Amino acid sequence: MAGGRAQGSRRAVRLPEGGRLMAPASQLLALWALAAVALPGSGAEGDGGWYAFVKPVILQGLTDNSRFRALCSRERLLASFGDRVVRLSTANTYSYHKVDLPFQEYVEQLLHPQDPTSLGNDTLYFFGDNNFTEWASLFRHYSPPPFGLLGTAPAYSFGIAGAGSGVPFHWHGPGYSEVIYGRKRWFLYPPEKTPEFHPNKTTLAWLRDTYPALPPSARPLECTIRAGEVLYFPDRWWHATLNLDTSVFISTFLG
Repeated sequence: MAGGRAQGSRRAVRLPEGGRLMAPASQLLALWALAAVALPGSGAEGDGGWYAFVKPVILQGLTDNSRFRALCSRERLLASFGDRVVRLSTANTYSYHKVDLPFQEYVEQLLHPQDPTSLGNDTLYFFGDNNFTEWASLFRHYSPPPFGLLGTAPAYSFGIAGAGSGVPFHWHGPGYSEVIYGRKRWFLYPPEKTPEFHPNKTTLAWLRDTYPALPPSARPLECTIRAGEVLYFPDRWWHATLNLDTSVFISTFLG
């Protein structure tokens, strides 16, 4: 995870069926435009295809991950991996502190709603640092989005977090984020506009203290991703996340 956070939008445009939105409407990327360049081996290099590098988009109905979702229930995860040691990161922009503990202990003791007064470096977050050998029996059932970007190789990160948790603004390479359970709210800014944020304050604190005072021109793009939906985020876009429920999610990083 690298430094900085995103840049933003103007008016929100709500899509049908409440909440799946990006603002303004001109920011929305049609799926066909992404597919034009992103299909593996397509070799397409038209301007429409390279649009995928500069605009986020919500994708629906790409894959059937119902089997993976069933395996990600609380009961099944604890039965299969409860005694496995997982590595947690602090939920701040520069996450250097790591803590190892049994997965069952994380679920039973730390998977609770975020305390709005907690700082990021006091909040432990299970995302990334996955042991893909120990968790192979689960990950082999995941079907990632069927699109890639030329010259990149995918890497996966799996996460589980409580309501109100999230990661403050940061940026990295392009990729996808799919919600398996729950809902995840995203705030995004393009690379050229660094957001106003404190790297050790949680997204929940930012939403409470900073967001309301932002003028319309300084507000981010924002959307809520629900179970079965995928967000494509372009290279180097600033973004912060907020889990609205206890959430299970997986990201595919494209190099």
